[in-house]
Amino acid sequence: MIDVVAGLILASDGRLLACRRPEGKHLGGKWEFPGGKVEPRETPEPALVRELREELEITVEPLRQLTPVVHDYGRGPIRLIPIVCRITDGEPHPHEHSEIRWCTADELDELDLAAADLPILAEWLSLPEKR
Repeated sequence: MIDVVAGLILASDGRLLACRRPEGKHLGGKWEFPGGKVEPRETPEPALVRELREELEITVEPLRQLTPVVHDYGRGPIRLIPIVCRITDGEPHPHEHSEIRWCTADELDELDLAAADLPILAEWLSLPEKR
């Protein structure tokens, strides 16, 4: 099983950043919480910081981990580890994605999210305190 981190990047106004995968790639056109694979001997929080620096040119501070999701897109199972974080430096730029968008909870619920991100969104929406 491959461990993958997903960042729920929280803006000061409570919106989250959603990223759209480019057409022609695996899950092209789907929206996701950005992140990537955890490297050998790496833990989730440093992996998230590294991945978001590479993908979006931002530095983040991990705040809390949500419940991991195990999913198989037909290429073998992944364990998607969601981590709520906030930007400490930089403005996000979509280097690995075709589009990025700051979204309210209602707007996120309307996006065509990747299947593994759906339970993460459901957990986020159920939290009484979203930070």
